[in-house]
Amino acid sequence: MPETQSRGHVFAGKKRGTGSDDFEGDDVFVAKKSMLTSMATENDPAAALASARHEFGEHGGVNMSIEASATFTVMEPETMRRMFAGELGPDRDFFIYSRHFNPTVLNLGRLMAALEGTEAAYCTASGMSAISSVLLQLCSSGGHVVASRTLYGGTHALLTHFFPRACNITTTFVDIGDMEAVKNAIVEGKTKVLYFESMSNPTLTVANIPELSRIGHEKGTTVVVDNTFAPMVLSPARLGADVVIHSISKFISGGADVIAGAVCGPASLVNSMMDLHQGALMLLGPTMNAKVAFELSERIPHLGLRMKEHCRRAMEYAVRMKKLGLKVVYPGLEDHPQHELLKSMANREYGFGGLLCVDMETEERANRLMHHLQNYTQFGFMAVSLGYYETLMSCSGSSTSSEMNAEEKELAGISPGLVRMSIGYIGTLEQKWSQLEKALSRMQDTTLFNKN
Repeated sequence: MPETQSRGHVFAGKKRGTGSDDFEGDDVFVAKKSMLTSMATENDPAAALASARHEFGEHGGVNMSIEASATFTVMEPETMRRMFAGELGPDRDFFIYSRHFNPTVLNLGRLMAALEGTEAAYCTASGMSAISSVLLQLCSSGGHVVASRTLYGGTHALLTHFFPRACNITTTFVDIGDMEAVKNAIVEGKTKVLYFESMSNPTLTVANIPELSRIGHEKGTTVVVDNTFAPMVLSPARLGADVVIHSISKFISGGADVIAGAVCGPASLVNSMMDLHQGALMLLGPTMNAKVAFELSERIPHLGLRMKEHCRRAMEYAVRMKKLGLKVVYPGLEDHPQHELLKSMANREYGFGGLLCVDMETEERANRLMHHLQNYTQFGFMAVSLGYYETLMSCSGSSTSSEMNAEEKELAGISPGLVRMSIGYIGTLEQKWSQLEKALSRMQDTTLFNKN
């Protein structure tokens, strides 16, 4: 892991008063390092969130104030020099510029760190900026990544095309469920990162996070896990991973109205990413707007409730659709290859995820199904992304995985007719199920169903 840097420590410390280092803070308003460390050890993400530091508004409001300033003043000229030298930073409530650290965004980072059980977190303008920044921080020119061959199309394109061309960073793609293949692909001394998704997009393959983390650490690599599909359901850092990535745009936001991301991991890594001279986040500048951070901080407390309902409905629909003869992929079903694995890793009470897939075998059948579901019965929307309160549907092979060629899709197990559904919770369960049934009846195509 990167060395701890002196600049821009991410921990909360003392409230700003003077340039002196020897003053005391009020623990009601600020958390000491020891408090943050204990928060990270909470096993239940909901409990960890409840234990996280709460920021009060400027005038004592229950909600924190939004710090919308792009730049920050100092009271003495010498203070600015010390800030740029790394002697004073956000850990002492000294801020330079919001591309570096912003108090409101920093607070959201504390919540994300609590959620994932990591020492620290930094929130970014998008999920892809979080992914690219952390990989660029961990890998230099000539570096090597081992990654799952089933990834979100944008991540796959970044590793396959952009990094080799622009950064001289190469990637070996493997079946993440084949532990021997993973071991053999890692080149000790050269492979810097083992990268995979906790639940793969779109095939919902579940990664064996503890075993993959063990292998990665034995080989001297940093284990980075994209947990976008399974917040609350899985906690990769608590299972052994080093770094957890999120596209906050999805379940954590829940409103399909925000683009945002997060890097959750060791304080040493996050601090290095904010280094004034070498930090990928500081120098590339994927800055989150403070107003966005405020909105998201208001949604995270409800995440556990939302995830439980997403997962409850996904499980119910998966069972019913399977009984109708549809080819359903859902980790909560006992016939899913990683069902028992997920049960062994998942946080209790949060279910098996809010996404399911229906394999219609051909793109034409997939498109017909989605057309009827949206335009005839109003079951959901044909749209990419996930985690919205309405059900969102897309044919992955021609949309979110379109960056992959035919061979890559086949290796990844992405059927041309694979419909990915992010199950929403609007309306009643029975109301929405009735809409789905009506759409299937309207199609009047018995070849949709497996009658075996």
